[in-house]
Amino acid sequence: MPEAITLGELLVDFVSIDKDVSLAGLPSFAGAAGGAPANVAVGLARLGVSAGFVGKIGGDPFGEFLRRVLDGEGVDTGSLRIAPGARTTLAFVATRSDGQKDICFYRNPGADMLLTADEINRDYLQSARLFHFGSVSLSRSPAREATMHGAMVARDAGLIVSYDPNWRPSLWDDELDAKGHLWEAMPLADVVHCAEEEWEFVTGTSDLETGAHAILSAGPKLVVVTLGERGCYYDNGDSRGAVAGFRVEAVDPLGAGDAFVAAMLSQLMYAPRGEALPDARLREIMRYANAAGALTCTRRGVIPSLPSAGQLEEFIRSDAG
Repeated sequence: MPEAITLGELLVDFVSIDKDVSLAGLPSFAGAAGGAPANVAVGLARLGVSAGFVGKIGGDPFGEFLRRVLDGEGVDTGSLRIAPGARTTLAFVATRSDGQKDICFYRNPGADMLLTADEINRDYLQSARLFHFGSVSLSRSPAREATMHGAMVARDAGLIVSYDPNWRPSLWDDELDAKGHLWEAMPLADVVHCAEEEWEFVTGTSDLETGAHAILSAGPKLVVVTLGERGCYYDNGDSRGAVAGFRVEAVDPLGAGDAFVAAMLSQLMYAPRGEALPDARLREIMRYANAAGALTCTRRGVIPSLPSAGQLEEFIRSDAG
């Protein structure tokens, strides 16, 4: 049984090859497996953590491709379901020089939206040490109910629960409704990660300490904000601060946050649940995660770019030298 299980969307990313060309400009695209929770599962597997993925794909060539990718990475796909008659979700991504991205999802409905709560294997989740999920799967039913059910099962079983409230406006009909569902999941998590570009929407403030306090007040024990090339900010209520990033020649920033989360969780998941780590250890973990995010930016495509433990350690050593 896997030590770490992620749940959510698994899709094909078609990422623009040229930067700063809008989707309306019809840039050329390169296809790769994607979906934040699936990326995190692969990232954990690359770092030596046994990982499994829970989600749904279509019975089409794209779904077959995605299953093959996860199997090839050593991610357990025993809980990857097929939605008969539904298409695997696609995402078209236009990248920009400033690190931002424009995303257009094709899911009408996408298979990932159709995962149901009764398809969640309770014993499978309870056997793990870590459960990770995001908010894309909260955007539509029945995946919304399946996601909340999975997170509650994990929390009640004593797993470390990680949550990434990623904000994708095109997937929601109403911003107020979106914010409500994003915050409904907060109390289920021990660790919350958020990207800087989503921070103000999620927390209602651009101030990192104020926003982190609001999230910590909802129940999580650790809040981490990725700041792109500037590194990250962390806050566990007792200690907080910024950890500088690594300088690299960025080729494709897509997936840097998922690489960061995987690296961070690969370290946090073995810490005693409910105990605050010393500040020195937290900073060490954040630097490790920053390195993973930076290294991922140096290649195109998310899953192909996720580092192994050996690659990450060599990169950190070379920077120190």
